[in-house]
Amino acid sequence: MLGMVRNWFNRIFAEEETVVLLIILAAILLLILSIGNVLIPIIASVVLAFMMQGVIARMSALGARRWLAIAVAYGIFLTVFFGVLMLLLPLVWQQLVTLIQELPSMLRKLQQALMVLPERSEVFTEAQIREWMTLATTEIGSLGQYLVSFSLAQLPNVVGLMINIVLIPILVFFFLKDKQLILEWLSGFLPRRRPLLRAVWLEMNDQVANYVRGKAIEIVIVGVASYISFSLMSLNYAALLALAVGLSVVIPYIGAAVVTLPVVLVGYLQWGWGGEFFTLCIVYGIIQALDGNVLVPLLFSEAVNMHPVAIIVAVLVFGGIWGMWGVFFAIPLATLVKAILYSWPRPHAVSNETETSSEQASL
Repeated sequence: MLGMVRNWFNRIFAEEETVVLLIILAAILLLILSIGNVLIPIIASVVLAFMMQGVIARMSALGARRWLAIAVAYGIFLTVFFGVLMLLLPLVWQQLVTLIQELPSMLRKLQQALMVLPERSEVFTEAQIREWMTLATTEIGSLGQYLVSFSLAQLPNVVGLMINIVLIPILVFFFLKDKQLILEWLSGFLPRRRPLLRAVWLEMNDQVANYVRGKAIEIVIVGVASYISFSLMSLNYAALLALAVGLSVVIPYIGAAVVTLPVVLVGYLQWGWGGEFFTLCIVYGIIQALDGNVLVPLLFSEAVNMHPVAIIVAVLVFGGIWGMWGVFFAIPLATLVKAILYSWPRPHAVSNETETSSEQASL
């Protein structure tokens, strides 16, 4: 038994770079679990720099100098970054506060609508509906108290938030400007002969870049289309709901199903069973259909195809480990696992190479 374990261990860790790869993965996981909150500005800056690399590559392909491409990409980043901070977030926050203030009246309207169910069905009783509404009212009261306590508890972190607002643009600039220098410095710690690490890096570089840029574009397009549609229909909390719809694309399959409930519920409480409500449902369905059948294939045509079960498992596992960041990077992390498994040395591959070289030598 010990001999089998020893042979398996020697076969798996025969190469130096396999040990280095495992050490790197273990170190990254340990850092995320231990000081993940501290690393958020750095990781956010790396993600944002990844998004801007597409602009730099496109301008460089058109013949622009690198400094000009970096300047244009960084200018676009600053415009979007501070535009979101100054325009979008205040509007969303205002609508969120208004929604919380109007939740009790919305619950009363919902209760009046649900009271019709006992007359039409024997499954629900009036006592059950009243119990549900009482529970919902209690939860909303607890939510209000939590938000107040949360806001008071977060006051000391306002300084840290301001530091991050200043720090992230600075980090993005240096990640764009000194990308090659940083990569060369990091590669100095790796073995000189690293075919496995190189294969995994090339796979992940293409896939993460494609995923991050594509997902950012998808969020913007879906969010803007939803906001324009909701605003034209005069739907309440248009910016808040549009932001929720845009961010829902981060979680495949699950996000769209979850965000449908608040959109439909707000529309029903505002208009009831009328033409406006059914128009909202049709428009929202068209947005989701275009996103899933047109936008996603266009943006992620080069992405690795993965089974829906694998995607859902990746979202649950990495989201449980690292929260929202884990959900956002679930697919790239699953791709990393897949790339490692496909690139890892296999005994039959080694034996095949040996047999091939022996045949060539005999010929």
